[in-house]
Amino acid sequence: MTKLSVNINKIATLRNARGGNVPNLLQVAQDIQKFGAQGITIHPRPDERHIRYQDARDLKPVVYTEFNIEGNPKHNFIDLVLECKPTQVTLVPDAIGAITSSAGWDTIANQSYLTEVISEFKRNGIRTSIFVDPLLDMVEGAKATGTDRIELYTEAFAKQFELGNYKAIEPYTKAAEKAFELGLGINAGHDLSLDNIKFFKENIPNLLEVSIGHALISEALYFGLDNTVNMYLSKLK
Repeated sequence: MTKLSVNINKIATLRNARGGNVPNLLQVAQDIQKFGAQGITIHPRPDERHIRYQDARDLKPVVYTEFNIEGNPKHNFIDLVLECKPTQVTLVPDAIGAITSSAGWDTIANQSYLTEVISEFKRNGIRTSIFVDPLLDMVEGAKATGTDRIELYTEAFAKQFELGNYKAIEPYTKAAEKAFELGLGINAGHDLSLDNIKFFKENIPNLLEVSIGHALISEALYFGLDNTVNMYLSKLK
């Protein structure tokens, strides 16, 4: 079964909109795990507009499943990850001020930099994953950095799937096959939803984990959080 890691950034966005501590991020993380999710993901950004760096510290003793911290490995982020020692760190090449992630790493042009960062995380016992587009040369470049896993950036698939273009899955299938051949673990995330997750999972061999936030929290407005988490778990079997 593919693991579900729930990104709780949107819970933090809602909390920050009014100040205070409603909804309570730590309680939501505990509940999501209780409902069956196998991980919690956060993606702190430099402006802390949703997840704050202190949230990462506060979540550390609360997350008893897998704790995944995503972000661009600038100095403050690296320091935070080394302090919190999550299960996994996912490296994402976010531009400052970006609304959301918009591209995977160029693992060839940034190979030396990524190798250095990943070595530091692995020395500290933290599993590493690199956010990549479904391109074979980017997967091969990721392997050369020493990363444990890749996370396939799935926005392009999600957009085409919504238009009825199911062939958009093909580069993702090929990228996953190449990753597995090279001994890399395979994660995926971005714009995956209840509508497309089953199809995606069925066509991606050896898919270990998906990280889902925006769609899941939005769907929970209609279905409830417990029910939504379990709807995903059912589709990921």
